[in-house]
Amino acid sequence: MMKDINLNAMNYFEAVARLGGISKAAEELGVSPSAVSQQIRQFEQQFGVLLFRREKRRLSLTSDGERLFQTTSQAFRMMRDVRQAIQRQREARHFILRVSPSFAVRWLAPRLKEFLDLTPNWQVRIDAAPDFSDFETEVVDLDLRYGEGGWSGLHQEPVMHDVVLPMCSPAYLEQLRALSDDPIGQLRQAQLIDSVKTHYRWDFWLARHGVMGERMVYPLRLDRSSMALQLAADGAGVVLESTTLALPELESGALVPLSTAFEAIRFPAYWLVCPARHTNRRIVRIFSDWIRELGAAHDARARDLVTGFGLRIDEQQGRQLPGEEFTSD
Repeated sequence: MMKDINLNAMNYFEAVARLGGISKAAEELGVSPSAVSQQIRQFEQQFGVLLFRREKRRLSLTSDGERLFQTTSQAFRMMRDVRQAIQRQREARHFILRVSPSFAVRWLAPRLKEFLDLTPNWQVRIDAAPDFSDFETEVVDLDLRYGEGGWSGLHQEPVMHDVVLPMCSPAYLEQLRALSDDPIGQLRQAQLIDSVKTHYRWDFWLARHGVMGERMVYPLRLDRSSMALQLAADGAGVVLESTTLALPELESGALVPLSTAFEAIRFPAYWLVCPARHTNRRIVRIFSDWIRELGAAHDARARDLVTGFGLRIDEQQGRQLPGEEFTSD
């Protein structure tokens, strides 16, 4: 059984066969001609065949040598290509951001080209996933997280508020108004769409407003806000959702507030989160400055829209029932 192939000798063989002589191969490899000749002899002994014909001062490949050269040249070419690709990747500048799926699709994606124009020489990866990054085990530069804050051991900065209110399609609202003139009565008749991963869900909101009853059920539970908003826009029911994600539908009239009798809840919702050391990275600073500016503009736009509907805004720091003081988890 043949021993493992001597890769060093294979390298010498490939150089001699490609360049057509021992001296040229020795010059390329930075060794003496005698060292090359020795490696070639050992290689031939390992294979048990002659790989070159030696005619005076000239070398030519035997049929076995030609077969081996075709294979080794292809293998070395592939390895050189891989090495170059690895080097290019190592030298490239990468930015990896993790963000929740609905926010990534509905809010970030339409604005992303502006950021890419600011960073034309960077390779940008957006990881749209519901789970927060484990910065100790994952290669992620920055999280754009949805929540209340309070993530221990991490740098965190709020960059955008959210405004939450019950909303539905105009046609569905007309159906509810035909059943009752009272907003509470309308809610009791409505089919409630539950976004199960939002911070303010129906259970909390209903208890906060003292709205209870045997008809208060929500058979539609969705783990993506984008799906919940689409259902509401299609007239399937009332959704308690984010104006950040529903801004286009609210501005176009595809969705409307259920009633001005209910205030809109505003709270810091989107945070830049990372280990403190990541804030020294240039790309993290560029993204942070960019999202901070967009977040401020969005906050003003959402506030104007909500107050334009005639709704009051209840400023919160997190989920709390009337009379409770907020403490972060």
